[in-house]
Amino acid sequence: MSVIEKAQPMSAGEPAKALWISTVAFTLCFAVWTIFAIIGIRIKQELGLNEAEFGLLVGTPVLTGSLVRIVLGIWTGRYGGRLVYTLTMLAAALATFLLSYAHTYTQMLIAGLGVGLAGGSFAVGVAYVSPFFPAEKQGTALGIFGAGNVGAAVTKFAAPFVLLAWGWQAVAEIWAVGLALMAIVFWFTTTDDPAFRLRRERGVASKSLAQEFAPLQNIQVWRFSLYYFFAFGGFVALSLWLPRYLVGVYGFNLETAGMIAAAYSIPGSIFRAFGGMLSDKKGARSVMYAMFAVSAVATLILSLPATAITPVIFIVVIFVLGFFMSLGKAAVYKHIPAYYPESVGAVGGIVGMMGGLGGFILPIAFGLLKDMTGLWSSCFLLLFAIVAISLIWMHLSVKQLSRQGHSAPVAAT
Repeated sequence: MSVIEKAQPMSAGEPAKALWISTVAFTLCFAVWTIFAIIGIRIKQELGLNEAEFGLLVGTPVLTGSLVRIVLGIWTGRYGGRLVYTLTMLAAALATFLLSYAHTYTQMLIAGLGVGLAGGSFAVGVAYVSPFFPAEKQGTALGIFGAGNVGAAVTKFAAPFVLLAWGWQAVAEIWAVGLALMAIVFWFTTTDDPAFRLRRERGVASKSLAQEFAPLQNIQVWRFSLYYFFAFGGFVALSLWLPRYLVGVYGFNLETAGMIAAAYSIPGSIFRAFGGMLSDKKGARSVMYAMFAVSAVATLILSLPATAITPVIFIVVIFVLGFFMSLGKAAVYKHIPAYYPESVGAVGGIVGMMGGLGGFILPIAFGLLKDMTGLWSSCFLLLFAIVAISLIWMHLSVKQLSRQGHSAPVAAT
């Protein structure tokens, strides 16, 4: 029996309201989380950073947003998503505002750790939104929520113009104010999720930490984490790295590079909702196979020397890659409530953490590979290797389950 069936009846519009307000909030959180993709380029110029230092700068917020996800996921189960989501946004807004007062590289990195709290909101939102919907609709619901990744495009579209008009400090301050206002709106327009209300009504004690982390002993959770490391981590890494790539390889100016990177982020975000619907109808496993197959071809093409690929071909292929990554992001999270309905917060947190770590580690790896090899396209060769490993592991696992006669939950097949 689902949480919805156990809990007291909800008003007709309550699930939709929770979903859409959470999605808007996540969009603003993601816009803040990726702020260094634009202002980091100006900071790089001002401080004279090399590629590895730039990669660390843009990846620092992603590190915080990744590591904090599992904690926030568990707190959401214990204290309710409404409270945890609101406090997370307020804390991230404060850190982002203070960023405008940083002057040294070390200060930038410290501020970036606080900015990264905005990225942790994903784990909160997943655990908050999923109890509002029955299993057969959770893929679609979480896909719509995850489409808040489009916040990266908001930053890439708007931040360059704000930066050129008033400086990068103004970008940080305006984004911070917007997020703080969203936190206030969220608190006054949402209700607690059905799962939290049910536990509060029945006086159910919170799980112990051992119980919370018990599912993490299953290798399947870590397999899902690797999938998300590529699908989400790769998306975040490219979202952060693409402006720098376009400037360095094709000589685009910052405004043009930002616009193209924003256009990449949009299909890589909005179509996540479509991926959720496909996962509900066709099965998450089928969507994962399609995502890995197309991504392998795309990353292999982009691994060719940058001089061998024209800007038009590069943009077309990167858009295709972003589209299929968006489908895969939704498919991974369709698996979690299907396999672990009682541990969405913990399992969703660890999978989200590993995906976020991909967004932190990969930009640094991209910078190191560029510094060591001199090849801009080396970043796509690394992504191809991750795709190949993930596809092989998934296929072998599916074959093993078939031989053992194990059946997956209907929604995740």
